[in-house]
Amino acid sequence: MKTHDSIIKYGSLEDLGKEIKNHKPSGKMAIITDENVGGLLLDRVKSSLAAEGFDYLEVIIPPGEESKNGDTYLDILNKLAEAELTRSDGIIALGGGVVGDLAGFAAATYLRGVDYYQVPTTLLAMVDSSIGGKTGIDLDYGKNLAGAFYFPGFVFTDITLLKTLPFIEMKNGMAEIIKYGIIEGGSLWKDINENWDTKLKDIIVRCQEIKTRIVKNDPLDKGERKLLNLGHTLGHGIEKLSNYEVKHGLAVAMGIYEITAIASKKNWCSQERAEEIIKCLEKRPFKYEKNTAYSKDSLYEAIKTDKKRRGDSIDIIVPVEIGKCEIKTISMDELKELLNE
Repeated sequence: MKTHDSIIKYGSLEDLGKEIKNHKPSGKMAIITDENVGGLLLDRVKSSLAAEGFDYLEVIIPPGEESKNGDTYLDILNKLAEAELTRSDGIIALGGGVVGDLAGFAAATYLRGVDYYQVPTTLLAMVDSSIGGKTGIDLDYGKNLAGAFYFPGFVFTDITLLKTLPFIEMKNGMAEIIKYGIIEGGSLWKDINENWDTKLKDIIVRCQEIKTRIVKNDPLDKGERKLLNLGHTLGHGIEKLSNYEVKHGLAVAMGIYEITAIASKKNWCSQERAEEIIKCLEKRPFKYEKNTAYSKDSLYEAIKTDKKRRGDSIDIIVPVEIGKCEIKTISMDELKELLNE
């Protein structure tokens, strides 16, 4: 079990069994997936495992963020126990961010830790949520408030799985890619703006490399890794207020839009750079429309339970230039003032 960074592997889903065999010669694999992904890909994974002599069991959950809760988590643990999964066995997370977070948290806590492997099937999961060892579930009071840092044996990426992904899910992942472009700048930012269609595979690989590098430098989210929360403080609040009807990536895009506008107004970021970021969001397309379902006060109340809060202060990530973001620690009162502005 890796404990400090993420290993990314590439190939066809049919090669998954071979890759696991190289990491774990024998054992039983619990395949955790949701109803949608399972219907499309589960047979391919089972065939790949059977070809390498692995036994397996299926744990299928309902799709969507609403499944990322304590009840589903405990149900998964009970099914693992019922199947008599042992520490010599393992877990495969086959799906998007919800499945990855749930399966990872189950792996971290079942028998105090069993090996697991991330097999992301969405753009967002490929470039972000499957990498870095963050696992967890949502509580009634907020997103990802219970969880653990627990790294997979590897992240297995089959980019061809994106061919059948609905546009709304591609858009969901685009927001995280734009986040990486703002943080990294350079040729990645250029390709996001100018060569999206022709260089998407390369863009995905570079985003994975960026996150892997940052996580290796700061595995427990105490410094540099906080930069990856660009747009997330406001985004998580928006998700919560929408009762998770607004998907994570779309909420992050709204969060980037809001924090960029704030940064421009506070002269943390030039108006020219702010307009460049907003133009990129609108091109993808994330044309911002004010959400009348919440007020600034209600957004502030939602953010108060964010896990990034430390006592009466909270970290916000501010775009300063394309290729440079800063971590600003502000008081909760200052946050309220910024939102009201």
